[in-house]
Amino acid sequence: MKYRSTLHRSPEVSLRDAVLHGSAPDGGLYMPVDIPHLRKDFLGRLPSLSFQEIAREVGTLFVGDEIPPHILTKMVTEAFNFPVPLIKLSERLHILELFHGPTLAFKDFGARFMARLMEYFVAESGKQLTVIVATSGDTGSAVAQAFLGVSAIRVVILYPAGRVSDAQEKQLTTLGQNITPLEVSGSFDDCQRLAKQALVDPVITEKIALTSANSINIARLIPQTLYYFAAVAQLGPSDSLSVFSVPSGNFGNLTGGLLAKRIGLGVAQFIAATNTNDVVPEFLRSGKLIPRVSRHTISNAMDVGNPSNFARIVDLYDNDLQAIRRDIWGCSFNDEETLRIMHDVEHRYAYVLDPHAAVGVLGWESFAKQTSHGTRGIVLATAHPAKFAETVARAVGARPEMPERLAAYLDRPKKSIPFPNRFSELQEFLLSSNT
Repeated sequence: MKYRSTLHRSPEVSLRDAVLHGSAPDGGLYMPVDIPHLRKDFLGRLPSLSFQEIAREVGTLFVGDEIPPHILTKMVTEAFNFPVPLIKLSERLHILELFHGPTLAFKDFGARFMARLMEYFVAESGKQLTVIVATSGDTGSAVAQAFLGVSAIRVVILYPAGRVSDAQEKQLTTLGQNITPLEVSGSFDDCQRLAKQALVDPVITEKIALTSANSINIARLIPQTLYYFAAVAQLGPSDSLSVFSVPSGNFGNLTGGLLAKRIGLGVAQFIAATNTNDVVPEFLRSGKLIPRVSRHTISNAMDVGNPSNFARIVDLYDNDLQAIRRDIWGCSFNDEETLRIMHDVEHRYAYVLDPHAAVGVLGWESFAKQTSHGTRGIVLATAHPAKFAETVARAVGARPEMPERLAAYLDRPKKSIPFPNRFSELQEFLLSSNT
């Protein structure tokens, strides 16, 4: 299995090189040279497969012969040791709960699989690896938890000061060991820009082995294809294909779904549901992507003004705008609409949404008004509502119950380094702190 850059100006590489370098030397993102395809009998067997079995069969398509089958089986069994339930709210509306992992967010899927892949590849090389990650919330905590204590790997997390929830911040700043959080004076886009610049900086890359744990890394994208199959497996037979409504910020989650469809999963439509950071819905309307400074919202993990995975979407469709529009329907919603739907869903179904899943439900309801009554929607619920307890209380009048594994973080002391929004400082930090 070979991987190439979306910019087509770098050599093809193995999965190992793609994972350990994060992005290509030309600044592009890695994609499979040839999109693999599922065996013809796979979809027929899908309803009888466990999530780990789905992960092993789909994962094999992307790792080829670089990971022995028994090692891949061990990886997916350890990484995905939590449920992925599909909750039926009505005949047409279903919620895929992706928040049952250790940090209560869907990022656990990508981070835990990536950590095991990197640990395997680093053990082969015998060298130390530095993993850099920019986060607007859940990515940082998932990566920190997944890599905690992994030998020969240190993790540097960049997060925007004052722009993540208290629970999210405690999850990524209280672990210590090989995890170093940098509290950046700026936005998520600033953090992402700094991380991207570090990955291609010749001064840094000449002296240390550096890779990314953001969704620009192919190791994050592969596991994000898996739960789309799990959703369809649980949904049961129907005369029509399902529609997925995906709360979207950096667009790795949606790209995983598009890749799942390309390798053989039947999907009628994807809904790109964003908050007021609507550069992709605007692109779908106008045909032009115009990045801008991100706006702060209550669905903060989606506060992205320049989504990096957009390059993969364009690449996957060979820059064909009409083809993209056929598969993706875009929409955006403000905080007031998000709070309202959180209240309405709790009132109608006694089900509590976090603000990100709420944007997904808004997307589905908007889309459903113009589709046939037989179409079934699956909304991806990306985080446990307790991670946004204050916002949930504003919407429904009561704070959600706090899971024990989240509450355990809240009383721990925060350990982060206040950091300026300057690349020269990051360069110096990465080089001076490398041991």
